[in-house]
Amino acid sequence: MTARRRRRDPPPEPEYTPGQLLDWRDSSHWSDRPLPCRYCGFPAHTRDSRMKPAHKVCAEEALAIQAAEAEAAYRLKGTT
Repeated sequence: MTARRRRRDPPPEPEYTPGQLLDWRDSSHWSDRPLPCRYCGFPAHTRDSRMKPAHKVCAEEALAIQAAEAEAAYRLKGTT
């Protein structure tokens, strides 16, 4: 006879704090020429992985919004 294991609750999701998602320490994310940020429009020296001008905080906020929208869509689809 095998022992039954009690299922554990999944660990809580970590709370989002700005500055923890993206690692832009590599010099490839920097440009001497400031261009308008693709999210807020203010000049940005930093570039995202596609070499488009973006502030790190703006990019992280956009990712958080996209993740929340995807989660909401997933939950909505799962309930119908």
